[in-house]
Amino acid sequence: MPSRFQFTIHATDGRARTGEIAMQRGTIRTPAFMPVGTAATVKAMKPQDVRAAGADIILGNTYHLMLRPTAERVARLGGLHAFMGWDRPILTDSGGYQVMSLSELTKRSEEGIVFKSHLDGTRHMLSPERSMEIQRLLGSNIVMAFDELVPTTSTREVQAAAMERSMRWARRSRAGFDAGGDHAANNALFGIQQGALDQGLRKASADALLDIGFDGYAIGGLAVGEGQEAMFGVLDYAPGQLDAAKPRYLMGVGKPDDIVGAVERGVDMFDCVLPTRSGRTGQAFTRSGPINLRNARFAEDQGPLDPDCACPVCTKWSRAYLHHLVKSGEILGAMLMTEHNIAFYQALMQDLRNAIGQGRLTLFANEFRSRYSSGKAADATGGKS
Repeated sequence: MPSRFQFTIHATDGRARTGEIAMQRGTIRTPAFMPVGTAATVKAMKPQDVRAAGADIILGNTYHLMLRPTAERVARLGGLHAFMGWDRPILTDSGGYQVMSLSELTKRSEEGIVFKSHLDGTRHMLSPERSMEIQRLLGSNIVMAFDELVPTTSTREVQAAAMERSMRWARRSRAGFDAGGDHAANNALFGIQQGALDQGLRKASADALLDIGFDGYAIGGLAVGEGQEAMFGVLDYAPGQLDAAKPRYLMGVGKPDDIVGAVERGVDMFDCVLPTRSGRTGQAFTRSGPINLRNARFAEDQGPLDPDCACPVCTKWSRAYLHHLVKSGEILGAMLMTEHNIAFYQALMQDLRNAIGQGRLTLFANEFRSRYSSGKAADATGGKS
C-alpha cells in the first residue's frame, strides 16, 4: 500500500525546496498550490478540469461543510471524495478562521468556540475534538489542528494568550486525531504556528508544536491585512523555526508575487480563494500582471487572455469574447476565467519547481516579478498589459 504520508525533498536552491508528498490518494508535488473547494466544490470548475489544470490536492472547509450539508451527511454519502467526485488528496482547514470571520456572535473559552451560523443563526460549538471529528467524517487526508486566530493589530498580550491557547488546542487536536482509528492510521495531521508578527511568540509556538509532533507545519495568522512586507518579514525567520524535514504550509496565500517570495523563503504549500474569486469577478492573472476583462479596451481584442499560456481557455477564446461574457454576466464567463486562473497558478508552481530543480530560482523570481509588476502598473492605469 502507498505511504500514509512521506515528504521527500528532491532539490534545494537557497532556502527554497522542491519535492513531493506521497499519500495513499496520490502524490503532491511541492511547492504546491491547493485550489479552494470551500463547500465541496472549486467554484465554477468540474473536478476533472481542476486536475487537468495541474492540481494535485484541493482544500475543503470544515466550517461551511459542518453547517451545510453537515459532516454527518457527507459521511453517510461516502465521504467528501465520493460526494464531490475528487479522488485525490484533500486538505481540510479546522474551521477556526471562518468561525471568527463569518459568525456574528462567538463566545471563546478554553473548551472551544460557541458561535451562531451565518446561514440561519443556529448555535454550534467547535472545539479541537469536534473539529477532528468533523474532518474525520469528511474523510480528510490532511487534517488541520484547531487554533485561535486574533488580529495582528491585537496587543502582544492578546496575541500571546491566543498563541498559548492554540498550542493547548494543538495537543488536544493531536489526541483527538490519534483517537480516530483507521482514519488516523491512513491520513495526516498538521499543526499551525501562531504568534502574529512577533518573532519570540512564533518561536515559542514552533517549539510547542515540535514537542507535540505533526506530519507537517502550517504558518498561520498571516495574509490577514498586514501587507506583503510585514508578511515577508515573518517568513524571513518563521519557516526556519519549524522542522526542515516536514512540509511548511502558508495558509491563505496568496497573490502570485506573494507565492514566489514565500517559496524563496522556504514555504512548500499554499491555498487561496484568489484565482477562483477573481475569475468570477472578471479579473484574469497573466504573466504580465492581472487584467480586468470588464475594461472597454478588451471589447475588440482578438488576442488570447495570456499569450504565454497553453490552457484550453487561452488556446480557444479571445479577450473580446471573454469581455463580452463577463460584461453580460454569463455563467460561462466565470467558468472560463476561473479555469484560466487555476491553470495560471498551477503553471506558476511548475515553473517554480523547475527553477528550484535547476538551481535558477533567483533568476526566475526576479524576471517574474519584473514582468508581473510592470503589468500590474499598466492595468491600474488602464494601459496595455
